[in-house]
Amino acid sequence: MSTLRAEPSLALRPGPWEHRMVAANGARFHVAEMGEGPMVVLLHGFPQFWWAWRVVLPALAEAGYRAVAMDLRGYGASDKPPRGYDPFTLTGDVAGVVRSLGAQQVDVVGHGLGGMLAWSMPVLAGDMVRSVAVLSAAHPRAQRAVLPREATALASCLRALPLQLPLLPERRLRRDSGAAVVAMLREWSQLDWADSQAPAVFGEAFTIPAVAHCALEFHRWAFRSLPRTDGRRYAAVMATPMSVPVLQLHGARDPLVAPELAGGARYVSADYRWRLLEQVGHFPHEEAPSRVIAELLDFLGSR
Repeated sequence: MSTLRAEPSLALRPGPWEHRMVAANGARFHVAEMGEGPMVVLLHGFPQFWWAWRVVLPALAEAGYRAVAMDLRGYGASDKPPRGYDPFTLTGDVAGVVRSLGAQQVDVVGHGLGGMLAWSMPVLAGDMVRSVAVLSAAHPRAQRAVLPREATALASCLRALPLQLPLLPERRLRRDSGAAVVAMLREWSQLDWADSQAPAVFGEAFTIPAVAHCALEFHRWAFRSLPRTDGRRYAAVMATPMSVPVLQLHGARDPLVAPELAGGARYVSADYRWRLLEQVGHFPHEEAPSRVIAELLDFLGSR
């Protein structure tokens, strides 16, 4: 079976945006940027990279925002250091990129893993955050609280067990031009992707050297930290009520994060909006981009 590896330049997908490398938090991060105005930073989830926001970026730029989609640590064309895949460091990465780009405040939009960082930013990065929009990600504290008693949350945790093995999960993600990534996109969404080359692009991105390993490192941290001091410290910090407005978008058919367990209203002391998207799975920005863009623009405009 083929395990050919792609170059990091594969992540520099052409389009109306500008590609930049930004130094922050002891590493270099790739960003794709469009537009002028208040900054909106877009954080992708697993198993994607910045290109997940290819439809949202131009829409935000056209609406008068400076839209910045970044490759998280270990993904795409960003650096791939051997450590730093805990939420404290990852949140520091985002804050560092924002500062390096010259912004004092930012609206944060995140999906999946990026959604977890979006939840974390107002707590860990202080006054830098104006508002938060979260796609397909439960509040970290809520997810941890229901873990012992909810079958859906427990199943999600057990799904991470095979990822704790060394080497084998990485090889599976890289094999056959990222066929396992393509399978995840199809299984976790309500799209058939029949006329789209996007799954192949995301799959091939996991053949970039070290991406598969780095992408798994957060999931390994999340599982192994549950009984550890760092995991308990993160959970304790995230109990702090958020004082910024929050928009939470969630697919009614998300197979990874059950909608009934995802709501974060109890952890938000400001304006909180919950939108359940019917006939949508784990990737609202791919499955219902027009609805996501409309919700984001309405939310950001109200700020």
